[in-house]
Amino acid sequence: MQKITPFLWFDHQAEEAAQYYMSVFDDSRLVDVQRYGKAGPGPEGTVMTVAFELAGQRFVALNGGPRFTFNEAISLSVDCATQEEVDELWARLSEGGEEGPCGWLKDKYGLSWQIVPRALTDLLGDPDPEKAQRVMQAMLGMKKIVIRELEDAYRG
Repeated sequence: MQKITPFLWFDHQAEEAAQYYMSVFDDSRLVDVQRYGKAGPGPEGTVMTVAFELAGQRFVALNGGPRFTFNEAISLSVDCATQEEVDELWARLSEGGEEGPCGWLKDKYGLSWQIVPRALTDLLGDPDPEKAQRVMQAMLGMKKIVIRELEDAYRG
C-alpha cells in the first residue's frame, strides 16, 4: 500500500467519477467500494468510498455531500510522452468541464488537471535562458499544450 493516497471529496458522484477516471487511464482498476451503514451519515447502503487506481496510483473517492467542492488549489498533473497522449487526455478530461490556460483544465466533476507534455519540462529546463523564456511565452498563450509550437518557440 502506498504511504500517501489522494482523497477526493464528491457530493454523491464518487463511484461514477471513479469509473470515468478508470476509463480514461490505462493500468487502472477498482480496488474497493464501501457503503454507508445504519450509523450513516449517508443513506444506508449507498456508496461511502471508492478506492481505485489510475496508472498504478491509488485514490479514494468519498461521497461526502455538497459541503466541499474542488478548486484549483490542488490539481492532478499528468506526464505525457507524446502530443497524441496530450490530445486524447485533453479531449476526454475536458469533455463536460472547462479548458483553462497553460495545460490546465477542470473535468466535469470540477477536479483540476494539468496535462503536461514531457517536452515542455525539457524545453523549459534548457540552460539557455533565452530559449527557455521563448518556450515559457509560447506556453502562456496556450490552453492545451502543443509540442510543435513549443519547439518552434524554442528554435526562435
